[in-house]
Amino acid sequence: MITISGKTVCAGVAFGPVFVFSREESTIKRRHIESSEEEIARFEKAREKAIEELGMLYDKAIAEVGEANAMIFQIHQMMLEDLDYIESIKNIITDQLINAETAVGQTCDNFVQMFRAMDDAYMRERSADVKDVSERLIKILSGKDKGGIVSDEPVIIVADDLAPSETVQFDKEKILAFVTEGGSTSSHTSILARMMNIPAIIGAKGALDNDFNGKQAIIDGFTGTMYIDPDEETITKMTAKKKEVEEQNKLLQQLKGKESVTKDGHHIELCANIGNVLDIGSVLKNDAEGIGLFRSEFLYLESNDYPSEDVQFGAYKEVLSKMINKRVIIRTLDIGADKQVDYFNMPKEENPAMGIRAIRICLQRPDVFKTQLRALYRASVFGKLAIMFPMIASEWEVLKVLEIIDEVKAELDSEGIAYSKNIELGCMIETPAAAVTSDILSKHLDFFSIGTNDLTQYTLAADRQNPDIGEFCDTHHVAILRLINMVVQNAHKNGTWVGICGELGADLELTETFLAIGVDELSVTPSAILPIRKKVIETDVSEIKDKVLSKYLM
Repeated sequence: MITISGKTVCAGVAFGPVFVFSREESTIKRRHIESSEEEIARFEKAREKAIEELGMLYDKAIAEVGEANAMIFQIHQMMLEDLDYIESIKNIITDQLINAETAVGQTCDNFVQMFRAMDDAYMRERSADVKDVSERLIKILSGKDKGGIVSDEPVIIVADDLAPSETVQFDKEKILAFVTEGGSTSSHTSILARMMNIPAIIGAKGALDNDFNGKQAIIDGFTGTMYIDPDEETITKMTAKKKEVEEQNKLLQQLKGKESVTKDGHHIELCANIGNVLDIGSVLKNDAEGIGLFRSEFLYLESNDYPSEDVQFGAYKEVLSKMINKRVIIRTLDIGADKQVDYFNMPKEENPAMGIRAIRICLQRPDVFKTQLRALYRASVFGKLAIMFPMIASEWEVLKVLEIIDEVKAELDSEGIAYSKNIELGCMIETPAAAVTSDILSKHLDFFSIGTNDLTQYTLAADRQNPDIGEFCDTHHVAILRLINMVVQNAHKNGTWVGICGELGADLELTETFLAIGVDELSVTPSAILPIRKKVIETDVSEIKDKVLSKYLM
């Protein structure tokens, strides 16, 4: 038996044969050309065909995985319309008098290096999209086709990573699990696995070995382990685990449509965190009661320039419309620190986590902030919108935000543009300063959402991006729990409700603690909704409250 370890992306257990996915690499032969005009025309013809193919893939994806998850193919079509990308290819053809395949390959390499050099993890992942689009062009130019799963039975797919155009061509009935040597939690393979709710492991070094092709394997998506040629003991153990998981999933499905109410009648709202419109399908599938965190910065991270008011309005309108009057909390622009955007031209900082980021950028660049607020207020008539402001540390920041909002509303009124008069306004509690002064801040706002990731790093002086910090970044630290309790107590005195949108919200070990403290909402990754609901329904707060509070807070 061979055991390979990686990082889990989607929990579950799968048994089956391994299918090592290997794509035919397009070997690009550099050729000298006589006429750049003819070669550019050949490139344009291939580009048109690629756009047409992506349109067909979009239609297929809508039928199989829904509109939200199919949007990636529209994004790829947009990449093929990108002027910088097109001009780079044409200029290389003209300046070097070389064939289109080589020009596309060179442009791809340049763009991939640019994306991979970015600080933001999401933007680094977009390098895979550039490679996918470019590979499609090269294959069209060279007359080669892409393939799918070559198997008559369901398989465990092992790959370096998978592009969306590859995954959508797979027969979904034949996929038991995904294992990749590369990828990340935000890669398309990971997104597809979570959407299909099948086991998936990333970072499984050594899995991509052709000798494993066809061999029997077991995937433990809970521990991130792959067993190749498992022994009898492992088979017996994992068979029992798979059966237990299946029984648990059946029970969890019965919780759909039920309220998240404890035995003694305490209701807590369970909502979902999403990174972009593509995630809505998973939100609805997992029966979230709303969206507790919509990260609007994806609009900025995916753009080469400031997204216009209309572009933002379209995205906000779509998510609000799809949620059918369930509350959607959209967080305003939160870049800086580990999320850098070149066209913002931010100065280099020694300590960007404590520098100009999030609301600080918005207050220093009110035109950018107003554009986003106008788009949000215009979209508010299409659903139940709440707006949340990140990285608040002082009362004056909230007052300034409210002043700018009044200016935006006055502008919209003068232009005769409709907007909802019932938009809840809130801020994230991510700094100890905001937590300690939450009694003051709550007088101006409808809600708080505690961002436990940043609150933990700022409270413990432990950089959450540092993989070596380990035991020093204790998310269960009593200081964090006491701050959460302080925020809830201060907020409730002023009629302000409190949610948690950081990763800690999905920690089942703390669900009882949050219920005992009186947290009103938990916003988590969609797949965590039903397990938390089960925990909530099984809890009697009156029985555990004194014990929990005395353990952490007294």
